[in-house]
Amino acid sequence: MPGAAIRPFRREDTEPVVALWRAAGLVVPWNDPYRDIERKLTVQPDLFLVAEDDGGAVVGAAMVGYDGHRGWVNYLAVDASRRGEGLGAAIMAEAERLLIALGCPKLNLQVRSTNQGVIDWYRSLGYEPDHAVSLGKRLIADAPDQ
Repeated sequence: MPGAAIRPFRREDTEPVVALWRAAGLVVPWNDPYRDIERKLTVQPDLFLVAEDDGGAVVGAAMVGYDGHRGWVNYLAVDASRRGEGLGAAIMAEAERLLIALGCPKLNLQVRSTNQGVIDWYRSLGYEPDHAVSLGKRLIADAPDQ
């Protein structure tokens, strides 16, 4: 991948990563990205990936996890100026490599159903809809009105 390297997240990446997620439209009021980062740093922090360009700027990031049954990718984002260069695919390939090394048999991810462009992009990487319904229940509120 020209001009970028993928490495584990470091604390000094916090502000650039949150800015990247905000610019990509991944931050919503009910998920505090700073709390999500702190949570991730307590569970498999080595699976929190950052793509850094040759100048040291954060140009991509993803939270990866494995629960013993399935792997997951959350918060995958690539700087808008770097999209189309294969950076997102490289981050996903690294996520898959790390998960395979852990013995993970399947990788799942969630995309908002309204985000057809991203769904199409994941499909180009070999991901297909599982035809499963995703259910959720908030256990700890990140925002006071939850």
